[in-house]
Amino acid sequence: MRAVSRCIVPGLAVMASLAAFPASGAAQYISLKTVPVATGDQFLLFPSQNMGMAGVSIALDDPLLDPFVNPAKGSRLRGSLLFASPSIYDISGDNGSGRALPAGLLAGSNSWFGAAALSLQQLVAADRQFFVTPFFREPGSQLLSEKSSNNVYAFGMLGTRLPETNVSLGGSLFWAGLDAVEGVELLYAGSESIEQSGHMLDLRLGVYGELEDQRTYEVLLLHNRFDMTHDVTYVDFVPLVDSLGMPIDPPFALREEENLDRTNTWGVHLGYVQPLASEGWRIGGIVTSNWKSHPKIPNYDIMNIPRDPGDSWALNLGLGVSRQLENTRFGLDLILEPIWSDTWADAAEPVPTASGDTIPVGGRTVENEFTFTNALVRLGAGWENQQVGFELGLQIRTIDYELKQVDHVQESKRNQDENWAEWTPTWGFSLKFSEFEVRYSGRVTTGTGRPGVAWTGVTQERFAAMDAADIIIAPSAPLTLQDESVFTHQFALSIPVR
Repeated sequence: MRAVSRCIVPGLAVMASLAAFPASGAAQYISLKTVPVATGDQFLLFPSQNMGMAGVSIALDDPLLDPFVNPAKGSRLRGSLLFASPSIYDISGDNGSGRALPAGLLAGSNSWFGAAALSLQQLVAADRQFFVTPFFREPGSQLLSEKSSNNVYAFGMLGTRLPETNVSLGGSLFWAGLDAVEGVELLYAGSESIEQSGHMLDLRLGVYGELEDQRTYEVLLLHNRFDMTHDVTYVDFVPLVDSLGMPIDPPFALREEENLDRTNTWGVHLGYVQPLASEGWRIGGIVTSNWKSHPKIPNYDIMNIPRDPGDSWALNLGLGVSRQLENTRFGLDLILEPIWSDTWADAAEPVPTASGDTIPVGGRTVENEFTFTNALVRLGAGWENQQVGFELGLQIRTIDYELKQVDHVQESKRNQDENWAEWTPTWGFSLKFSEFEVRYSGRVTTGTGRPGVAWTGVTQERFAAMDAADIIIAPSAPLTLQDESVFTHQFALSIPVR
């Protein structure tokens, strides 16, 4: 084991999973992010009516997406609907791209409702030509298995309306067989090759009720398990000799490591909406809580401590207003997001400290305490008639955190404050025909990129990771940023089944 030395701080990055439900899902799953990474929309799989309106959702219904976010809201379905929602995204600077083709069926009757969907996806990894290239490869080249990967996603939902009540119950299962997760290859910047494999499982149980005067409420319980394995090959430059004792040129050897990435999340979400006195206006609020257990965080290039657990608590407190009148729709979401996260590194073998003491096996070598005060604003408007519709929106997400770190090896403490803003303008249009409907939504996210840390006199490290995923990296110095943008396009075809 290589102990933490000088001012190099272990970085802790955790992959989570509920990015499968995009931001318009009212944030039932709360993601963590400590570096301004430009990430793709790998898990943008399900159709959304409000995506072009920045995904406003607290006080404005999204009849296409809502059943996938809270299965109990499938009770609003009447009849059957076939859908397909192909999506593509691209990160500028050759930092990754992806394309997916989901398709499924939504169905509802007076008593029962359900849904099923399947999606195939291809991911193209970021260009790694600026990393280490071994002598037996053409400079800048990547194996096909490293450059392109395929993922499979499956979704199932079933629910019922309770007799003689306005209450519905629903449950859903979302499973992903993952050959790759966006951005992981950039976390192993010094590696020769990376092979990913794993899965993700998301379980949801929801309640949706309708009260007098058009008031509604919802309760959602969720549990998510994310399990990935990274088989990483490194090139070590070491003196090698042949059987006669003569040096071998070039002197290198291959070294393989297996890294595990495990995250378990439990969450509860509460929502309430009611009309206002003015015609067409509604107001709503949400309270969401997530507890995350990180039993294993991978040993990325910026760290090499084999056991790195952590725990996180996250809250969303949101208020939303909307107006829907004749052909126009308007929505505004305001969300405050306090988060507390503690991560630490465990010693796999006795580690000497700066004063001469020894940290025993299992003792903590580094402790990181993050305190976030994040905020999210979504604003969107749309107009549509019987044939055509248009949407515009803007999302602003600010991330602000303080890191308090204790290094038990160097017996030192430090504080670091970071903040940045991510801007996401959105747009969309729809065309309605007698037998089907077509929607297009697009968005571009700026304010993120390929982050690193300022020169400390010891080392300069580069970090990158994945979207809507938990990224709990403790930077070793103030963050720097090479700006990149994420462009996303989604099409949705829906066909009523008569």
